[in-house]
Parts: sequence; structure tokens; C-alpha cells
Amino acid sequence: MSKDLKPKQRLGQQSSRKKKLITWTILLLACASGLFAAYHYGTSTTKVDVQVAKARISEFTISVRTRGEVKSTRSQTLTAPQVPDPRIVRLAESGKPIKKGDVVIEFDRAQQEQTYLEKNTSVRTADSEITQMKATQQITTEMDSMNLMTSEYNVERAKLEASKAEVLSAIEGAKNQINVDVSKGDLDQVKTTMTAHKVGDKADMERLDQKKDKTLRDSDRAKGYLSMMVLRAPNDGIVNVLPNFRSSGSFGSTPPPFKEGDKAWTGAAIAEIPDLSQMRVELKLDEVDRGKLKTGQNIKVRVDAIQEKEFSATLDWISPIATVNFRGMGLTEKIFPAFATLKNLDPRLRPGMTGSVEIVIESHPNSLLIPTRASFLYQGKPAVYVQKGPDFAIRPIEVGRRNDTDIIVLKGLKAGEVVALENPAEAARRAKKL
Repeated sequence: MSKDLKPKQRLGQQSSRKKKLITWTILLLACASGLFAAYHYGTSTTKVDVQVAKARISEFTISVRTRGEVKSTRSQTLTAPQVPDPRIVRLAESGKPIKKGDVVIEFDRAQQEQTYLEKNTSVRTADSEITQMKATQQITTEMDSMNLMTSEYNVERAKLEASKAEVLSAIEGAKNQINVDVSKGDLDQVKTTMTAHKVGDKADMERLDQKKDKTLRDSDRAKGYLSMMVLRAPNDGIVNVLPNFRSSGSFGSTPPPFKEGDKAWTGAAIAEIPDLSQMRVELKLDEVDRGKLKTGQNIKVRVDAIQEKEFSATLDWISPIATVNFRGMGLTEKIFPAFATLKNLDPRLRPGMTGSVEIVIESHPNSLLIPTRASFLYQGKPAVYVQKGPDFAIRPIEVGRRNDTDIIVLKGLKAGEVVALENPAEAARRAKKL
């Protein structure tokens, strides 16, 4: 072979091209696999559960929420009479319905009956003393009258003797005149004594009359106490036995109610009879809510024991002065007591029941409402995600007033349309991560 002729292919060149071809083939296959995977996962449909709600026509309210306790508007409290150590021998059952005139509390009558007998005896004794005093005074009066008559007789006799002075000696005439003066002095003394007796007798009678009046008052009071030994219901209602604050119990525990055999004290409140025909709910308002409220506002009440019924009431009174509530550990809070009269009652209502209270500050009937969670910002304006089949489309809306749970929709939505309570895109991303 001539040396000018060059071989068309160098040694080893064919194997190098094959390697490059294989490498490019592998790279192309890898890219195709990546594109297929990206297309597959990018276009696959993932089922996502999105919370939704319907736009609805309802009443929109702005309100203050708190807790309250049901009380009777008129409640009669039965207290122990003003007698020493009244002991309860009979007591109606707490929570029991009672009619007007029925016996609620009966106290031990033995001590008061003994006291009444003693006072009644004192009255009879005073009558006897007055009778005796009148008899003694009558005797004294008669004796004074006799002495007066005798003295007057002596004066007249002395005057008669003195009239004989013309026929008697001067000495005898002078003696007779002296006897006249002495007799007049005796008469004046008798009259003075009679006057003194009258004044003394009058004072003694007044003293005995006052003593009798006192014994009569004591007797009437003891008799009145006997009538207080039985306390009856002043009206129809429910018996509520109150706590006995002087009863011994464990430290920090609630005092037990009164029971038969307990000794009360003068004026102790033992039981109350609430009138169930007029009820109210007593509230404790926070300081931040006090300025939002005024009397006459409507209230919605849900009693815990009667959840299926809503009660309506009117705010009647708010305390102008705050009270300090001690919560322990040095913590305090200011509250404003208030109460509202219930308009609609239920036979199951009882004083002491508690429930939730909503005080309506502002109300807009027949408003289109959506939950506050259904409103989102889109390009700086309110919007909602409206469901269209399996998808959601964002739609701008115009909103009005809002409260803690709802928003009024003025434009952009119709009643019955379903809106999402969360961003569907964010819900889908969370679902893919799972």
C-alpha cells in the first residue's frame, strides 16, 4: 500500500462513536421519563375536601354575650321572729311547690307559751294591785272627809263661843278668839292633808296603770310571738331553704341549709318563696361591655337546663357603679351588675338556673349573610370562592357590617350559593403533601 494513501478510519474511532451514541440515547430517554412524570403528576386530579357554607337570608345582630342567673322578681323571705333562740320543729322541703297559706316553718311553742302565761299572770297581779290601791284610797278619802267635817264643826263652835265676848270677861273673850284661830288652823291642815292625799293617790294610780299597761304590752307581745311560731306561705311558689351560716362545717365548704331541730336567731332568713309568675335574669357585665349597653335593649336567653327553648327579655337596669370581684391569688375584676325581666316564661324555670345571655345591640332583619371565614382578600378587596360543580371560582363581593360569626353581603352573591370556608388552592396543596 502506498504511504500516500491514508486509512479512512483511525483505529479505535468506531468504538468511540458508539459510546457517544449510547450516551445520548440514555439522556434522551431520561428526559422523556422526566417530562412524562411531570406531565402525569401535574395533570393528575387530587380529590380535596373543602369546607363550605351556603349564603343565607337571616337576621344579623351585633351583641354582647355573657352568663346570667334566673331569679324571681318578687321573692318573700321568711325570717325568725324576735324571740330568744327559736328552734325549728317543722320545715317544708326545699324545692317543693307550695300554696298560699300552707305552713312553711314552725318553731317550738313551749317556751313562748310559758312566757305568755307569766305575762298574763302579771296582768292579773297588776289588776289586783290597782283594786287594792283603790280600796285603800277610798278609806283614806273617807277619813279625810270625816276630819274635814270635824274641823269645820270645831271652827263653828269656836266662833260661837267667841260671840259671847260681850257678856264675858275680856280674858275669856280672848281665849275664845284664840280657840277660833286654832280651829281654823286645824281646818287648814286637814284641807292640806286631803290635797296631799289626792295628789299621792293620783300618782300611785298612774304608777299602777303604767305597770298594768306594760304587763299588757308584754302579754300581747308574748301572744303575738305565739302567732309567729308558725310561718305560712304569703303566695304560691317554690320553697327555697336558705343556708344556715352559723352551722358548723368544713373550712371552705358551702354552709348547709336549715333543717328541723336547728336553733335560729332573731331575724335569721330561713326560707324564701319566690313568685314564679315574674322572673328575671341577673347579669354581671364586663367593664369593656358596659359602655355599649343601655336599658331597653332586647336580650336572648338560653337556660342550660332548657336548651331547646329561647327566652326573650328586656334590659331593665344597669348599675352605674362597678363592683370589685375578687378571683383569688390577688386577682380582681370590675363588673357591673344588671338585670333583665323575662317576657316569656316556662313552668320548668326555677330560681338559681343559669344560662347564656346575648344582649342585642344592633339588628338587621332579612340580611344576606355568610360566615366570616368565607371572606378573603383578592386584589385588596373582599371576595369569596363560589362552588361551580367540583371547582371553585373567586368572585369579588361588597360587604357591610360584621360580627364575630357573620358578614352582611351587599352585592356579588345570591342566597343559596355555596362558598368555601377556606382557600381551595391551599387545601389542595395540603392534600398533596399528605
